[in-house]
Amino acid sequence: MSAPADHRRILRARLRRGLGVFFIVAGLAHFVAPHLYDPMMPDWLPAASHRPLIYLSGLAELAGGIGVFTTRFRRAAAWGLIALLVAIFPANLHVALDPAAGAAFGPSQTLLWLRLPFQALFIAWVWWTCLLPRGVRAPARD
Repeated sequence: MSAPADHRRILRARLRRGLGVFFIVAGLAHFVAPHLYDPMMPDWLPAASHRPLIYLSGLAELAGGIGVFTTRFRRAAAWGLIALLVAIFPANLHVALDPAAGAAFGPSQTLLWLRLPFQALFIAWVWWTCLLPRGVRAPARD
């Protein structure tokens, strides 16, 4: 294996570990401080389902974060995390669109809008570290 390929492999492994830790911590936060996620819940969801959905998304983040550490479950965990990131996008959009909901996260509605593209970056992070076949390089940019 060439030196650049070794560096890419090492970088992917480190970023995958970071991904796992990120989602484990994020998942635990749903159980430690579920009230922080209440404002993100869109009004079109029944109020009685808010807390169970917060716990369910936290459990999914935990499972995905743990799963990316294992070779056996990595691909399934990665696809699950991608599905989760797509599924929670409406909650992030809700907070950006609704100033009252967004107020729980600080004074800047602009920051809530700026965080929306991070969903795509997180999806790319999952894909590159867990789903990109070994030895395949992402297309080079000129």
